[in-house]
Amino acid sequence: MHMIDTHCHVISDDLAGYPRAPLGGKQSEWAESRPVTAGGMAAAMDEAGIAQAVLVQATTAYGYDNSYVVDSAARRPGRFVAVGTFDPLRPDAAAALEAATAGGGLAGVRLFTSGSTVPVQGEWFAAPETYAFWEKAGDLDVTVCLQMRLGPATKQLEEVLERFPGVRVLLDHIGYPDIAASPAGAGAEVARLARHGNLHLKLTHRNLERLQDAGAEAAGFLDPVIESFGAGRIAWGSNCPAAEQSLPELVRLAEEVLAGLPEDARAEIFAGTARRLYPSLGYTG
Repeated sequence: MHMIDTHCHVISDDLAGYPRAPLGGKQSEWAESRPVTAGGMAAAMDEAGIAQAVLVQATTAYGYDNSYVVDSAARRPGRFVAVGTFDPLRPDAAAALEAATAGGGLAGVRLFTSGSTVPVQGEWFAAPETYAFWEKAGDLDVTVCLQMRLGPATKQLEEVLERFPGVRVLLDHIGYPDIAASPAGAGAEVARLARHGNLHLKLTHRNLERLQDAGAEAAGFLDPVIESFGAGRIAWGSNCPAAEQSLPELVRLAEEVLAGLPEDARAEIFAGTARRLYPSLGYTG
């Protein structure tokens, strides 16, 4: 099966050429202790049987400087595309987005509203000051990844989805639903969002580990989420190397948790959805 990883991070070993500037002023533990270069990621992909990957900006290493993911994708066209961290509050956000995505630059952008170095969930991504950004994203047909936590900012998420129905929004790590506390409860929480046809889900090890731990109860999450969204709105991402496991291990985790799904659904989650979210990946393989 053709596999596309929609969520992996690369960090250069060239500190002079690509200086660190982490959002929040401090590098994440993984960025500091187990960085992987673009070359290292390509080698890991070969070992894991992954054909293509979306290089998601390592925000906790580079902040808003997307130079390394852009350069890495340009060096390996057809293998990588780049998603960069973006500030939708900047006064020139619309023009900056158009410039960043022009000429084979960024294939998509990511809004980092919460994470290991930004522990307080921000609501700024739905502020009126961001409307020009969202409108331009719709005009340009650019997928916007949203790194956030459901609950604290679900209201703001739905406001954006309703105000800008033409923008494809990809929810990183499915918004960290609390699968461990209740697979069925988390599944119901996520399934309620499926009414927004422009919302897509990124299924990563953050969710898959909890589903593996849940055993048979994992169906309480997977069944309503896949039924409501459809596999065509769900994309797999490894989160390598933020995840402690190797890339082949992360592939096996996903394959094991999703083994009970029909072949066509698995094909969508492992590749088909990614191609629609990022058309520059092409349709080879």
